[in-house]
Amino acid sequence: MLTPTSKPVAMSDMGELFAAHEADRYDMHSHHLNAQMVRVLKTIGYDVGFCRGAGAYLYDRDDARYLDLLSGFGVFAIGRNHPALRETLKSVLDSELPNLVQLDVSTLAGLLAQKLLAKTPYLQRAFFANSGAEAVEAAIKFARAATRRPGIVACDHAFHGLTYGALSLTGDAVFRKGFEPLLPDVRHVPFNDLAALEEALRAKNVAAFIVEPIQGKGVNMPSDTYLKDAAALCRRYGTLFVADEIQTGLGRTGKFLAIEHWGVEPDMVLIAKALSGGHVPVGAVLTRDEVFAKVFDRMDRAVVHGSTFGKNDLAMAAGIATLDVMENEKLVENAARTGERLIAALTAMIPRHEMLSQVRGKGLMIGIEFAAPSSLKLKAAWHLLETANKGLFCQLITIPLFKEHKILAQVAGHGSLTIKLLPALVLSDEDCTWIETAFDAVIADSHRVPGAVWSLGKTLIENARR
Repeated sequence: MLTPTSKPVAMSDMGELFAAHEADRYDMHSHHLNAQMVRVLKTIGYDVGFCRGAGAYLYDRDDARYLDLLSGFGVFAIGRNHPALRETLKSVLDSELPNLVQLDVSTLAGLLAQKLLAKTPYLQRAFFANSGAEAVEAAIKFARAATRRPGIVACDHAFHGLTYGALSLTGDAVFRKGFEPLLPDVRHVPFNDLAALEEALRAKNVAAFIVEPIQGKGVNMPSDTYLKDAAALCRRYGTLFVADEIQTGLGRTGKFLAIEHWGVEPDMVLIAKALSGGHVPVGAVLTRDEVFAKVFDRMDRAVVHGSTFGKNDLAMAAGIATLDVMENEKLVENAARTGERLIAALTAMIPRHEMLSQVRGKGLMIGIEFAAPSSLKLKAAWHLLETANKGLFCQLITIPLFKEHKILAQVAGHGSLTIKLLPALVLSDEDCTWIETAFDAVIADSHRVPGAVWSLGKTLIENARR
């Protein structure tokens, strides 16, 4: 039986309730939630107990400041606990609005749809859901209804979500294992392979090609012509082109949508994550009139697809406030500027560090890839580590970044040799210097054998074997 670390507090005061039970968080999760996640955090030393977040920063129970390069998997694009967003959400509660009447339409949903569609003038309709995965599920249904075709094509190594339809499109076997069989009539083709895409579309039974403009797992970049040519192939074969911008959208890559870098106008755009402002989950499907009209084609089908909480006032207000903050603070422009600086600075380190292979990305979606060394001493150490567990080398970078430099970052996918940076778009020049200095120091340490970093490697090998 767990006991609180201090006297009981009023249930309405969440700040005091959090403080009273903060020290119990790992015990509570071990007993009632995901015990394996607790084991992971303790094994790699991430159990510092974060107690506060502001902007691009997190603060632990000792009030030490960390630079957060995950931003909740891109959720906190405008930074954590932005004051304008907080005031907006308070105002919704204070206004006693007629929320979720269901036999009415939402004023705030209309306003958010108007704002989003103004950014995508080639699209005319919006559908709101509770998450990115729900937006993917809606897109699958809309595409099948609009085309009367069963097939869906996605890319190898894609990540579109973990609900059944979205998981069927997700290309990573580690997420699919144990949950199959998944959705039928789904086919995967290699990313950046137009010939494979055309072969999949040629039978004219594919409703939609759903693709991330930049793949989140690995930060895999398209070639200069891939997305534009893929959209042209979709038009030729009557397939809808769907851009999954759930992670790449809303300024992440230095444009409002990543697809804008390549001049493509999709039939559907999926957004979520950053649209929430980090507080109230929301997903959206933006689509063409003709697609929407084939789904909601009669009065008796006005509710043929929906989501009970999809247009709730707090979520809609969060989306409106987030877009306003992005515009007022020029966060898209800041993402482009600071991203360009970081990519250039990190790329300049490649000649100094033989295991640093490539830096790629756009804006503040950056992948830092490592590769096997050529020198004998490093090659032996690398081989030992990667044989024990593929992708383990990156932990020799992320763990010292966290412990020694107070930077929170993560590997870009299971078994990956790429570290992904996905910080808040409010990143400052001082933050960029912090990142550049820390990465240079940690990568340099990883090239010293024997050394403290490789001692950590031995510990990780033992844990991997266990």
